[in-house]
Amino acid sequence: MIKFTIITVCYNAEDSIAKTVGSVLQQTYKNYEYIIVDGASKDNTVHILEEYKNPLMCIYSEPDKGISDAFNKGISYSQGEYLCFLNSGDYFIDKDVLKNVFRDLE
Repeated sequence: MIKFTIITVCYNAEDSIAKTVGSVLQQTYKNYEYIIVDGASKDNTVHILEEYKNPLMCIYSEPDKGISDAFNKGISYSQGEYLCFLNSGDYFIDKDVLKNVFRDLE
């Protein structure tokens, strides 16, 4: 079974992070890991992420050198066969996106 890694990078994303995380956690295909790389936000982003805490999620909140550095951190933490970058504010259109991608890859 294919394992996906979904990577979200964010910084001060309290207005958009909940929609992004919710769209990932509602996926019907569950063989994925969800890595969130937060650049040490100064707003409520990390607090919001903690409310969604899930065994499929790993949250890293630390200063970085910008978005490319955050992407690279997410990649270095990943263990999936396929990577998906879903930035804060982005979201899966429905709960079956990963299931449909898996089906198409098969």
